[in-house]
Amino acid sequence: MAYQVLARKWRPRTFAELAGQAHVVRALSNALTQNRLHHAYLFTGTRGVGKTTVARILAKALNCETGITATPCGVCSACTQIDAGRFVDLLELDAASNTGIDNMREVLDNAQYAPTVGRFKVYIIDEVHMLSKAAFNSMLKTLEEPPEHVKFILATTDPQKIPITVLSRCLQFNLKQMPPELVREHLTKVLELEGIPSQPAALQLIARAAQGSMRDALSLLDQAIAYGSGEVLTDTVHGMLGAIDQRYLFSLLYALIANDGVTLLNEAEQMAVRSIDFDAALQDFAALLQQIALTQIVPAALADDTPDRDTIIELAAQLDPQTVQLYYQICLLGRRDLALAPDEFAGFSMTLLRMLAFLPQTSSIGMANPAPTVQRAPVVRTAAPAPAVSVAPPAEVAPAVAAPIQATPTPPVTEPNVATAAAPHISEPAAPAPTYNGDWATLVTQLKLGGQARMLALQCEFVQFEADNMQLRVPAEHKHLTDKSYQDKLRESLSGHFGRPLRLEISLTTEVANTPIKQQNDARAARQAEAESIIQDDPFVRDAINQLDAHVVAIQPVDQPAN
Repeated sequence: MAYQVLARKWRPRTFAELAGQAHVVRALSNALTQNRLHHAYLFTGTRGVGKTTVARILAKALNCETGITATPCGVCSACTQIDAGRFVDLLELDAASNTGIDNMREVLDNAQYAPTVGRFKVYIIDEVHMLSKAAFNSMLKTLEEPPEHVKFILATTDPQKIPITVLSRCLQFNLKQMPPELVREHLTKVLELEGIPSQPAALQLIARAAQGSMRDALSLLDQAIAYGSGEVLTDTVHGMLGAIDQRYLFSLLYALIANDGVTLLNEAEQMAVRSIDFDAALQDFAALLQQIALTQIVPAALADDTPDRDTIIELAAQLDPQTVQLYYQICLLGRRDLALAPDEFAGFSMTLLRMLAFLPQTSSIGMANPAPTVQRAPVVRTAAPAPAVSVAPPAEVAPAVAAPIQATPTPPVTEPNVATAAAPHISEPAAPAPTYNGDWATLVTQLKLGGQARMLALQCEFVQFEADNMQLRVPAEHKHLTDKSYQDKLRESLSGHFGRPLRLEISLTTEVANTPIKQQNDARAARQAEAESIIQDDPFVRDAINQLDAHVVAIQPVDQPAN
């Protein structure tokens, strides 16, 4: 027997087998059960979502020898002939190749005769929007009042091109695109029944490449089986689709976090050597950023079987949410402009460089360049150090002192000696322990932290420090930063700074926390408001507004690019 492609072999033959169109199945099933039948149906939706399949199942339900039913038997002569495409009272017309009025007149003339063997004559007109205006006009009367034995089922991918006079005479159903997870589950079932080994990540790649079309997914699965010599493996599917390896995407993000332009371009060049499709690369990059944003905002939404789940969680902790959103938008714009670039590599590399150049000032990634709102004065520790941040610490929290203040003034310790003072020589009584006045933002700038631990520190608010126990609190929306490993790194850095082992307690709060990040943002907003006030109050500006009917456009800081 000749081989039958998977898209035809596993085409649903009943409503129960139809995947992803529950709203259509429910409406048609209820209508068939209650015998409330319409004379004309219109199924709309993108390619491969099941329009023709639903039409054929509906034709079986209308002509099954057991009676009009939502569950056709599938074994009677009517059902088997419809499945085989030989049922004499079912006429499938391709409107793309039969567009003229003569073709439509032939159909309408034939509709007047009673069915030969079935209960109804069913006309399935595919891609009905391709009919000419004259053809549409000729069918209006018959479509509105057809003979009782005639049912019209129209299908189209572009309902906007169908005249409103035809739409108003049809019962319309819009078939949805299949979500990738549903497509993957269906492909898994098909492969299990076929007895073909596969890897979940490979099926996920195929499901994503199908873009909501089950037929496209099954066709790609057929191609993957042939490409992989009877197996569906991740590496072979990567090669078949020209899809980008996630490891390249992770390398690009880590280079962006490290603010490392050299590594960033090297990775892009390696992708060019492997002839990777840069349009697909930007699409996959945007999909990865979407997963990272999802992890940051709704951590529970990331499925346990997501490929590279641990790496995605790690990147979500290292990147600021606003940075992820910025990168996502740059990806979308870069993909749109790819066709306008001198070549694909130039467009892709410029997209990456744009991410590097437009890093938000409030972002905490790339710790080599901290946000400029923290004023880094020379580090001189005395009994009463001056605050280094322009926003004062919260008034309700009294500064806690980690060690007794010496009665006699201690000599100032300059920055080169900080490492010596912080070294773990706790047993030497001569080394004075640094004092702490409750200024958490300044202390964070002095700690040797990086990556997730530094982000945790920047999102903390100081609560209390006494008896070698430091208490901090974190806003509930940043709960993902309170991972034990991040807390351990922060505690070790604090212990090294104060020269003795410390305990660290971090709690969650739903209140607005006065964190270093918030202080930076508040300071920047204050400077912006002050600048706007100065400009608005300037006599020359007021005269220009009054005399020339002018207005002040958006005021941008000199260190921030204008939109």
